Amino acid sequence: MSLGAGFDDEPLPVLSSSSDEAEVVRRAGGKGRNLHALTTAGFQVPGWSVLGLDVFAEFARGSGLSERIEKLLSEGWDLRAGEIAGEIAALVEAAPLDDRIAAAVDAAYRHVGRGLVAVRSSGDEEDGTEHSFAGQFDSFLNVTGIDQVTEHVRKCWASGFSERSLRYRAQRGLPPGAGGVAVVVQRMVPAERSGVLFTVDPTTGSTERFVLSSVYGLGEGLVSGAVDADTVVLDAGDGEPLSTVIGDKQESFGAGAGPGCAVRPVADENRKVLSLSSEDLARLHMLGVRAADHYGAPQDIEWAIADGTLWVLQSRPVTTTLTAPDAPSAPQGSGSVPESEGQLRIWDNSNIIESFSGVVSPLTYSFAADTYAKVYESYARTLGVRSEQLREVREWTPNMLGYFHGRVYYNLFHWYRMVRLAPFYALNRRVLEKSLGVAEGISDETAERLHPFTPRKGLRGRWSRLFRAAVFGWRFLTIRKSVETFHRDFYRAYEIFNNIDYDALPGEETYRRLRRLQRELIEKWGPMQALDATILLSVGMLALLTRRWLPDAPEWFTWAAAGPGRDVESAEPVWALAELAALVRADDEVRELLERTPDADAHRALRDGGHTEVLAAVDAYVADYGYRSPDELKLEVPDLYEDPAGLFALLRDAPPDTDTGTGTGSGSGTGTGSDGAGDRRNEAEAYLDRHLRGPRRWVYERVRRKARNALADRERLRFCRTRAFGAAKRMLRATGRDLARIGAIDAWDDVFMLRLEEVRGTYEGMVVHAELKNLVALRRKQLAADAELFAPSRFTTRGAPYWSGNLEHAGWSRGPAVRSGAGELRGTPCCPGVAEGPAVVTDTPRDIGGGILLTYRTDPGWVSALSSAAALVIERGSPLTHVAVVARELGIPTVVQVRDVTTEIRTGTPLRVDGAAGTVTVLGDPPPPHDGDLTGTPDTARTETHP
Repeated sequence: MSLGAGFDDEPLPVLSSSSDEAEVVRRAGGKGRNLHALTTAGFQVPGWSVLGLDVFAEFARGSGLSERIEKLLSEGWDLRAGEIAGEIAALVEAAPLDDRIAAAVDAAYRHVGRGLVAVRSSGDEEDGTEHSFAGQFDSFLNVTGIDQVTEHVRKCWASGFSERSLRYRAQRGLPPGAGGVAVVVQRMVPAERSGVLFTVDPTTGSTERFVLSSVYGLGEGLVSGAVDADTVVLDAGDGEPLSTVIGDKQESFGAGAGPGCAVRPVADENRKVLSLSSEDLARLHMLGVRAADHYGAPQDIEWAIADGTLWVLQSRPVTTTLTAPDAPSAPQGSGSVPESEGQLRIWDNSNIIESFSGVVSPLTYSFAADTYAKVYESYARTLGVRSEQLREVREWTPNMLGYFHGRVYYNLFHWYRMVRLAPFYALNRRVLEKSLGVAEGISDETAERLHPFTPRKGLRGRWSRLFRAAVFGWRFLTIRKSVETFHRDFYRAYEIFNNIDYDALPGEETYRRLRRLQRELIEKWGPMQALDATILLSVGMLALLTRRWLPDAPEWFTWAAAGPGRDVESAEPVWALAELAALVRADDEVRELLERTPDADAHRALRDGGHTEVLAAVDAYVADYGYRSPDELKLEVPDLYEDPAGLFALLRDAPPDTDTGTGTGSGSGTGTGSDGAGDRRNEAEAYLDRHLRGPRRWVYERVRRKARNALADRERLRFCRTRAFGAAKRMLRATGRDLARIGAIDAWDDVFMLRLEEVRGTYEGMVVHAELKNLVALRRKQLAADAELFAPSRFTTRGAPYWSGNLEHAGWSRGPAVRSGAGELRGTPCCPGVAEGPAVVTDTPRDIGGGILLTYRTDPGWVSALSSAAALVIERGSPLTHVAVVARELGIPTVVQVRDVTTEIRTGTPLRVDGAAGTVTVLGDPPPPHDGDLTGTPDTARTETHP
């Protein structure tokens, strides 16, 4: 039965729960069919009605739209999706609505009692077992009044031809769907709590667990990702909670004055507790069991609780589980890429860009990916992971890094899996996000689904977790001793690898020694990853204690309290460079020589001029720190051993007061000496003395000492890592010369265009050798084109990452970014202090000249340049970024994670940087560039310590 008689002079029939099932199946679209099935099966569903596909067809026919839409969709629609979507939306909005259509809309609204309603699109193929179309069509909440309902019905009709839905169809080979969509009108319930229930674990496909998310108010805050939800994993059999994560739930969404949602704060006492009672969990478990049994397949259920009633808003099949065993499905409406079948991945360049910036060669990427795989598999073995669980770990460790248009990205979900190998996952993953510097963490629900391997149940599972926790506890307590042992053994082996002339060896012997280096230096790094876990845990505990016992402490305080101290090994190149700069300044003849000599010729000029003392000091610096240079982990970039020119640029630009032990002040005022760093540490100590005493202070200092020691040890190990990569760099360069000599490649540096497995294959007989030269030429051309692209810092993909429109939606583009003209930018405070001076926007540590250094990213090779910076501002990175740690110890005001700073600010722009507040303030316009100078020259900056 329908809500209209269907004669030409009467309203078009509107579908409802009492309509004939065959009519609903034919006309109601996916959402409408599911609502009818839920209602007739006895589920508690808010009142609803549907304007069927025939209503849109009549509207299109009567207004003359049918032929125009069919013509737009007849040819090339998949190539002009955006243009076509805009044209159709304009047509639908402007087309007249005849009396029969208007009466049908009114009948649908009247059937649900008028008042507040949701107006939802319902595509014919939506929520099916093959294609979900989730997030492709529009829905609108809290709509009231017939005029608003009519307006939003039009919007739903237009969304049937939206750009995202057309692209979704094109990617799956589906026709454009000229028949449009049906529209559901459903009564809004005043939800006190809402959420989503999966009757299958979307991560693993296991039907033994239900995954439940909950927020206060309407579920829009959850599905849009705006609210950090509670997440509970239930045993599918008995409904017992297996794990519970309490989200922050800062806000709730509810009805407002018009369509859409009003956002309201949640009281602190409600944020700290689970939003669901044990009775709610039991009812939701029974709902999941009943829905899965009724449909005979796993379900994705949207639910709400209002006035004690559990309402079912939607239920649709879970379509991505079997093809996405390693990742959760994206929340509806996330907007990153259209949902498709396949594994969801998040790619983020936070932190990794410190090691591998810009376009990197295939050899660098493949060597790094191979190293990460070996190290983290070894780490898992160190924590006692064995047999089948270790085999599962080996499935994801080779894929911790991704490679897109020549750039390296973290495959982010795998890093959460790695962190979960150790105990205290909930705390450690938060610190991981902070230490990596990711701009956006993942939800508690998603994080809870990520496991390094399938967790065991029962007594066996508890014993496995207890054993790993015990192993980690022992590693945590003895980490300093382990670091000392590793440090000693590393340098013993490194001396052997470092004192060999690889160019004098046969290529096959050099390759054999490279394999040995991987076994003896790199693969043994695994146990040392317990140090990173120690940092996450100790810094996390320190931050937790700071929040609880020192709630009014400034944001930079935790990082200053955890600072490893002035003697951190990573700062040694800074002090050595300062001493070398002082030696150069003391000799007027040498200073003038370096001023007029190109960097590439400076070493020879010193030798020819007989400046033996300075030359000896330069050679000594290179011998000690030659491996520490910009882009030091990129195999294709020469280090100071091979090309010392970069050192002379730093010497020339070093300001007069960079020698060790200087304080801060106006004028030149870089403030990078020991007094500046000491002021920061003294300020932290004074704050502790004023606000924390007794047993709490004793506990705090114990945790603080653990964090400081771990951070200092990490900097030591990073030196080891750089040396290991440096030795590998020398070997692979010698290998390239050997391959060029025998004719495998045209030039020795073509080796960087090969992947590590291809280099290995040249000596193991596993490559089609005749193709190498063509492969090199192809990759060189592609990397040159890739270098012109703007790279997004973060994006998501589904399925095969390089296809199905994934990269087209990721934000890769050409051309300069557009400035907004913002007068103040904010980031994460890292080191307190205030500096004023001209900006120096650069992607290299050269030519800083005492200004305020602004850069998109840094790498460990930048530390030598810090002595000439009045302040440091980094767009990417984190407070635990290598250079940020060193800058903090040098007392340089530092702000990190300043979004778009290198786009918004030009070199020469006068700035004020407040490292405690995390602000970068524009004080005026940049000077006009000089002829032939696109950047301008910075004046001397002024720095002052924070009071």
